Amino acid sequence: MENKWAIKVENLKRSFGHIDALNGINLEVLHGSFLTIFGPNGAGKTTLIKILSTLIAPSSGKAYIHGTDISKCGEEIRGKIGLISHNTFSYNNLNPYENLTFYGKLHGLSNLKSRIEELLKEVGLSHRIHDPVRTFSRGMQQRLSIARAMLNNPSIIFLDEPYTGLDQHAGKILTDILTKLHKAPNTILMVTHNLKKGLELCDQAAIVVSGKIVFQKPAVEIDPDEFEQIYFDCVEKWK
Repeated sequence: MENKWAIKVENLKRSFGHIDALNGINLEVLHGSFLTIFGPNGAGKTTLIKILSTLIAPSSGKAYIHGTDISKCGEEIRGKIGLISHNTFSYNNLNPYENLTFYGKLHGLSNLKSRIEELLKEVGLSHRIHDPVRTFSRGMQQRLSIARAMLNNPSIIFLDEPYTGLDQHAGKILTDILTKLHKAPNTILMVTHNLKKGLELCDQAAIVVSGKIVFQKPAVEIDPDEFEQIYFDCVEKWK
């Protein structure tokens, strides 16, 4: 029987010297669900995303993507995921087409021309396809990073503070794309400080403080008007 968990984390820990960034994270995310993780700066949110994206290794514990141990099959895992963060991972001297061609070849993709044109249209950058990325606004660069993350048709999308620095137009494009991907259904894990937007999009919400998950509930069981107070109470209690 197919593993029902798209993401499964068991007692995940990560230390940087004497600092414990993750302190025993346990997490299970069903296929096709959208989990938003909230938490203050330094709570371990970005560290968790980096481990699940195979960018760094945990100090101990296990993490699985579609049942595969990420510590043993990093290259295979990277072919199944997309990552959107406040770092756009774009090459400023290249144009959008060249950037996406580069990443497409890394993934071993074929029919790149049509896929790139489709994605740039979706993120509203078709008219800038041949302009150097260095001439783009922050919002335009982030839209390009959305296209990059979707290039390989990932089944899981990780988002690390994706709304940071976005203008209203770019923010709406990101929200529309995430809504579409969730309905597909793709599995989405997002970390954000934006309580309103994060809760609005997800079907599961969690709060991480001091490297531990201290709160997790289905979004339908959370009163949006009370969530801000729930968040601050958790931070105050567990920091």
